[in-house]
Amino acid sequence: MPGRHVSRVRALYRRILLLHRVLPPDLKALGDQYVKDEFRRHKTVGSAEAQRFLQEWEAYAAVLWQQANESRQNSNEKSCFGTALPAEKLNDFRDEQIGQLHELMQEATKPNRQFSITESTKPEF
Repeated sequence: MPGRHVSRVRALYRRILLLHRVLPPDLKALGDQYVKDEFRRHKTVGSAEAQRFLQEWEAYAAVLWQQANESRQNSNEKSCFGTALPAEKLNDFRDEQIGQLHELMQEATKPNRQFSITESTKPEF
């Protein structure tokens, strides 16, 4: 069974990173780094926590997949990604998780984007 669990985790990890390709570049970079950190952080958790971790990330992947499809269908409109976090889920978080969530919110809502994607141009002299 452990081999099956590892392959499920890897498949989910790859699927999320593939889904992130539809995000705007700054959100993709932020999301990719967050996913990498979270999956690394949860490598050695117990069975019950691992199961909940996978369920939450599978739900995230399903929502992102649905939003990506809607974005493709409504290509004329501005894409909207994400969902509201219900208060009952927030109440289940540990203090450390609340801190992580706050940091993530601050990073995602920065007025000055951290990542700048520009086209290469000839240097001006």
